[in-house]
This record gives sequence, structure tokens and C-alpha cells, in this order.
Amino acid sequence: MKKVQILDKKFALSIPEKKIQEAIKTISEQINTDFKNRNPLFVSILNGSFMFASDLIKQITIPSEITFIKVASYTNTQSTGVVTEIFGLDHDVENRPVIIVEDIVDSGLTMQKIIEQLRSHGAEELYVATLLLKPDALRFKVPLDYVALRIPNEFIVGYGLDYNGYGRNLRDIYTLMPE
Repeated sequence: MKKVQILDKKFALSIPEKKIQEAIKTISEQINTDFKNRNPLFVSILNGSFMFASDLIKQITIPSEITFIKVASYTNTQSTGVVTEIFGLDHDVENRPVIIVEDIVDSGLTMQKIIEQLRSHGAEELYVATLLLKPDALRFKVPLDYVALRIPNEFIVGYGLDYNGYGRNLRDIYTLMPE
């Protein structure tokens, strides 16, 4: 589909599924090399990263585990500037590499808060794998070790990302069209 309507907004195709999968394959190969014999714990940030985490972990060939935490910082199409932990960490993060799996890093605020929370639980060796990065929106310095795709500072949906809870199921990524 070239265009979709979600609730009251129209979106245009910006990143097809094939390009997403190619980018995930590239970073999964690098993670497999970098963490060979290291047993990393993947910490996936819900809700948005569930599709990325699923496709990424299917390509990870090294011994590893995955767990999930849920945070929220968006209302409608804007960041609230407040990060709320909804579900916490249920794995020990001490003395092992932790790879945070995120759908998108824009300002970096959410990632900064997640890193702080994981450090408070004893994580010392932290890495970030993000499907998407908005370099022009980045305001906080956070480590970004594995970036699948860089995108403009525009609102997007699909492949796990949503607009007011809708659009996560789309296989491709779509950009909000001007009204």
C-alpha cells in the first residue's frame, strides 16, 4: 500500500518491509560477531519494539536471552517529555552484557531514562540496538551501538510503531502526510 489512513491521519509509504529486513540482517550479523561467546541479555522496550525484537532475535545465532520492559513517553504524535516505567525488569543484569532493543530513538530522552534504570539494577555493560534513529531530533547523548536505519524527523507508524495505538500491525513504515 502506498498510503494508509489511521484514525484521522493519512500516512505515505516511506520504508518498505524488504528494506527493514535487510537492515535488521546487517545489525544482527554484527551483534553475532561482537557478542560471540558472551551470552547477552536482550531487553526489548514494549510496545513499539516487539516486531523489531522478534525479527532481530530470530537472526541471533549466539547463546542469549530476551526479556521485555514497557515504558511510555508519547501522546498522539508528540513526546510528553516524561518517561513512565510500566512493567519492570525480571532478569538479573549484573555481570553480563545487556543489549537494549528499541524501535526508535528520536530525542534520546526515553533511552537515557532506560539506561539509568538498568544501571540502577546493576547493569554495567550496556549497548543499544535501535531500528530507527532520527539524528536531527537527538537532544540527549546516548550510546547507539547498532542503528538499522536513519530517518528524517517526521512522525511515522507501522512495523510496531503506532498512532494512538493503531498501525503497529503494518509490515512497512509510513510517514505522516501534511494536512
